[in-house]
Amino acid sequence: MKHFATNLPMQKLRQPLVIALLGAALFFLSGCSVYHDIKSIFTGDSDPVQASPETLAMDALEEFNHGQYSDALKLFNEIEERFPFSRFSLMAELKSADCHYYLGHYTEAISAYEDFAKNHPTNEAMPYVLFQVGMCHFNQMDTIDRDPGSAIEAEIAFNKLVRLYPASPYTEEAKGKISATRNFLAEHELYVARFYIKMDKLEQSMARLQYLLDNYPDTSVAPEAAMLLTGLQAGEKPKGKWRDWIPEIGLPDWTMFKDFGKVTPQAPAKE
Repeated sequence: MKHFATNLPMQKLRQPLVIALLGAALFFLSGCSVYHDIKSIFTGDSDPVQASPETLAMDALEEFNHGQYSDALKLFNEIEERFPFSRFSLMAELKSADCHYYLGHYTEAISAYEDFAKNHPTNEAMPYVLFQVGMCHFNQMDTIDRDPGSAIEAEIAFNKLVRLYPASPYTEEAKGKISATRNFLAEHELYVARFYIKMDKLEQSMARLQYLLDNYPDTSVAPEAAMLLTGLQAGEKPKGKWRDWIPEIGLPDWTMFKDFGKVTPQAPAKE
């Protein structure tokens, strides 16, 4: 018992020396992170382990593939911030834009896709990036009585894709979207022309109809626009109530008011 008590101070002196030597050896063999892990075993420190870019990328893709776009976006952003020069940074940059797209954050997605195109103009993903920019605008198209700006921007993006990458896997679908946006824009012009007729501004109406025929001659409403323009040029204003030839966009269903004001017979009171 005495012998043990005598050697105890020596053991206390040796323990820090052993830890220091072991830590120093591992530091030079394997780097600082191992040193911190060994240190935590003896000291009880619990510093969080820094995930590698590979691990973050796998976790981010797992979240993305399960539709957890907000969580995936955080991980992709972390890769870009912590490992900007890793081989996963490029993927994270593009997938961050995709996360915004699927979350419906179209303004942020457009900005992210355009930044990617600016930073990597020769990347093989460029056809996809241009298609996605077009889709961001396309998905924001509203009814034909609203601002057609999104349709115009969508057509520009899809046309750029078709022009620069005619053989890409996205080109045929882009052509279909171009046709849809052109029909939308033509319908918008026809709506405005009809509205001018309602307001008895026939000159303005004819100007819009002529613009439609000059710019969208291949659309589904072009024949109707041509017939209407011919009639106006001949001095024939469309007959009938304006509601017969103005599309009911954003207007209430008037049939719900058909019984308004009528007196409903009261049922006789029960005795």
